[in-house]
Amino acid sequence: MKSRRNGETLQRRSHQPSHRPEDERLPLGSTFAYGFQHVLTMYGGIIAVPLIIGQAAGLSSADIGILIAAALFMGGLATLLQTLGIPFFGSQLPLVQGVSFASVATMVAIVSGGGGLPAVFGAVIVSAAIGLLIAPVFSRIVRFFPPVVTGTVITTIGLTLMPVAANWAMGGNRTAEDYGSVANIGLAGVTLALVLLLSKVGSATISRLSILLAMVIGTLIAVVAGVADFSKVGEGPIVAFPTPFHLGAPTFEVAAIISMLIVVLVILTETMADILAVGEIVGTRTDSKRIAAGLRADMASSLVAPVFGSFTQSAFAQNVGLVAVTKIKSRYVVAAGGVILVLLGLLPIMGRLIAAVPTAVLGGAGIVLFGTVAASGIRTLAKVEYKNNMNLIIVATSIGFGMLPIAAPTFYDAFPAWFGTIFHSGISSSALMAIALNLLFNHLKAGNSENSSVFAAGTGRVIREEDLKCLAEGDRYENGQLIDCDGNVVPIDPEAPKPATAPGTPGT
Repeated sequence: MKSRRNGETLQRRSHQPSHRPEDERLPLGSTFAYGFQHVLTMYGGIIAVPLIIGQAAGLSSADIGILIAAALFMGGLATLLQTLGIPFFGSQLPLVQGVSFASVATMVAIVSGGGGLPAVFGAVIVSAAIGLLIAPVFSRIVRFFPPVVTGTVITTIGLTLMPVAANWAMGGNRTAEDYGSVANIGLAGVTLALVLLLSKVGSATISRLSILLAMVIGTLIAVVAGVADFSKVGEGPIVAFPTPFHLGAPTFEVAAIISMLIVVLVILTETMADILAVGEIVGTRTDSKRIAAGLRADMASSLVAPVFGSFTQSAFAQNVGLVAVTKIKSRYVVAAGGVILVLLGLLPIMGRLIAAVPTAVLGGAGIVLFGTVAASGIRTLAKVEYKNNMNLIIVATSIGFGMLPIAAPTFYDAFPAWFGTIFHSGISSSALMAIALNLLFNHLKAGNSENSSVFAAGTGRVIREEDLKCLAEGDRYENGQLIDCDGNVVPIDPEAPKPATAPGTPGT
């Protein structure tokens, strides 16, 4: 009987799902507090797209408000689908979804070309449907994303987001008189200092909520200084539900669909990079099946979004940084953020309240958030083997290629629009280059020779044989001291003559 019970216990255990870091459940209050922090982090980015598109389309303030409400509503629904998931849809990772900034230039071009918002909606619907069909194809190339590729892309994500943080810190509105003023940058600096100070506090709870608390305190300081304006919070409706096709039924124009399809390919590339990045940060497995489910959630959300007056959806890279900073890996925390986004979409007055948070405050927090993404990528790159291979030139070229449109925003202006749409994004530029070079040097090895480049030669650590002769079995180096096999410290003579080495020989 005992043997049978043990067998039944083992059988039950074998059917239980293995624990994943992202499945951790926090108390309800903490879950929504951390979720609200995610909302604050991405709020500026999610409302920027409808503001830009609405102004380009010449919409009234009321209609632009509808676009913003729709963006929040759909972002919340997409986040819930991505984090909680249903069969075949959703990566079940702590990823915040929202309107993709990658599509802004293309949508503005469609609107300015005479198609208006209906042509944009139609192009998004068709391109998202095609993206939904090809999502599994993208997921199968996961084996071509080793650490040399993922580390490069994650690092580039962080670096490409730094101009966003800088723009926020300067005030966000380039046409404003106080853009780049000492007051704005000073407020961002104070917020940054608060993040660092609160992160150092002994309480783990305060440290994890450092971003949110710093934003709240920074906003209060802005109120006292008279640079925060909450006067318009009470203007407009309190409750509003996004009306289907309120801004017009979709129209379908071939040129608009083709240009938007290119954008969808970019979004698929960036979202897959974000899935791999957050998987690396969380420490969980991201196989092709999981990536495909995440991409399907992206495209399904984008397919439905135009019905409510919104646009293409994608994962928000800045929230990947928040996961890394707070060490809160629970997908339910991000799902709580999705619930808050849905409520904000239904309660415009709440959205107006958060919108009143000074952009400079967001900028101070953004420096830490986006820098953390880059640091996470560097940590991944530290796992890469660089000896006697071409990995160093893959990293160097890919990051440099991704920085081109950041360092020179007009770099691709003379190229065809479809080319600029793809490569104007530093993230997609870096990802495509890293994948191509990894294939060229690490998969298509025909013609490769050992140490075929200065980037491959001398990248490994080397120690002379004569230096090893004085060491005995069990000797070790700890905390700057050489310890012999008996546990005694071996004295180091700094005056000892250094043996001559051949030019170019690496040191120890």
